[in-house]
Amino acid sequence: RTVLGHFATGIALVTAVDGDPVGMACNSFSSVSLDPPLVLFCAAKSSSTWPRIQRAGSWCANFVGADGEQLVRLFATPGADRFGQTGWKPGVTGAPVLDDAISYVECATEAEHDAGDHVIVVGRVRRMGYVADATPLLFYRGGYGRFEP
Repeated sequence: RTVLGHFATGIALVTAVDGDPVGMACNSFSSVSLDPPLVLFCAAKSSSTWPRIQRAGSWCANFVGADGEQLVRLFATPGADRFGQTGWKPGVTGAPVLDDAISYVECATEAEHDAGDHVIVVGRVRRMGYVADATPLLFYRGGYGRFEP
């Protein structure tokens, strides 16, 4: 955990609709393929949110900007009213696209792979977008930081 904590990552807030909107914070997100367009995120099997995203079958990875630490903490807090405290709109899949995201990728689940205490979720990209000139929030050694190009 300490060694891998030295690898800086971005932060995605993975959202879906399973009756009500649901979402979780995730720092294990990656591009997989350009043709076809595929991405992945990893969900802890112990997550209470993952089964709801799994049932939805489609989801949105919302990437967080440098000023989004409070939003990440909100999505990482069990039982928090995540969608009552942040603006969003439904995307083409119905999954919430967060107003404060600096970029987003809407996906339909393509595959799931068992990976120890996590599930690797591969998504086929349906739509994506970004805000020009935004800077990301990073996760590094258990804390949050900013990157300036």
